[in-house]
Amino acid sequence: MHEVLRALIDRDRTVDQELWGSFWDQLRDGTLRSGETVALLSSLSTRMPDRDTLVAMLRSLDERRPTVPARLDGTANIVGTGGGPATFNISTAAAFVAAALGVRIVKTGSRAYTSSCGSHDLLDRLGIGRTSSYEQTDDLLERFGIAFPGNFVYPREVALLARSIVPMDLRMIGGFINSVGPFLAAVPVSAQLVGVSDRSLVPTLGHVAATAAATVAGRRIWLCSNELGIDELVSSVDNVVLTNDGTDGIRLPAEAPGTGTGTGTGPGTDAIAELRPAGRGEDVVAHFLGVLSGEGTGLATRTVRLNAAALAVASGLIDGWPEAIGAADDALRSGAARDLVERLRARPARRTAAAVRAR
Repeated sequence: MHEVLRALIDRDRTVDQELWGSFWDQLRDGTLRSGETVALLSSLSTRMPDRDTLVAMLRSLDERRPTVPARLDGTANIVGTGGGPATFNISTAAAFVAAALGVRIVKTGSRAYTSSCGSHDLLDRLGIGRTSSYEQTDDLLERFGIAFPGNFVYPREVALLARSIVPMDLRMIGGFINSVGPFLAAVPVSAQLVGVSDRSLVPTLGHVAATAAATVAGRRIWLCSNELGIDELVSSVDNVVLTNDGTDGIRLPAEAPGTGTGTGTGPGTDAIAELRPAGRGEDVVAHFLGVLSGEGTGLATRTVRLNAAALAVASGLIDGWPEAIGAADDALRSGAARDLVERLRARPARRTAAAVRAR
């Protein structure tokens, strides 16, 4: 048994970066014993490792990546850890709204883990492709102000782990991968809004953010959580945002319907119902585009607006919350966000890498 597994099972010592590197080497070489990757994922998903072990793991994966381009100033990423109540694709909707109001967005995500339709599933149904390189990502940012990177931003080891446990599905024992997914994607943005469904993980993930493990140096990271266990900001309840920039964090109180200020609360069960995903027999694309057109529930509109505003503030595009919420509301109600989706759906074929370099 590899020493990483012994340490994770016994929980008697920290796994350092060198030991993690040894495990990844054997994973790549195909020399791990049968069942060791299943045991690794099962152990990690049963109980989050200690902070130093987690930081060492992320750094060990970082050092094995190809060189990542320099940070893209003024860009933001929104992503969640998954889990929690089923909702429509709030973060993807917020990404379009934020991009429509002027924030440069690099939106990462995955296929459905606990939900019925993950961000990648939704993009497929919309007919919006994901990029396959940093050059293509930069090209789309220049053309549309938003890009959706594909799996190339994630460590190769994640794909190897998934293949190594076949016929088991990563969704069966891969909860840990989902929880740390926001820190696995190598996207050179300057700000990142991370929704955390399990509030018990916030201190550990906050430690990762504070030490800048698996991130671009100097990135502003906001970890948001709420009592509903939804991995985005929700406007009907109080939200706590833990920051990694040395401040005391941000508390966003519940927002009363029709306002841009925190003045009221709403029942959690009602909130979850208003944020539900498309129902059985309901078209996912039509449901999503309805929200972006301002035709969703009042809470859906306010919640998308709040997350888009957070991206505007975190990225530095807009300083004040009332101004950011107003700009997000305009982008949503004017049809600018919906129009951005349609322009991406109708965009011409990708330019070649040579053409991108030549511009």
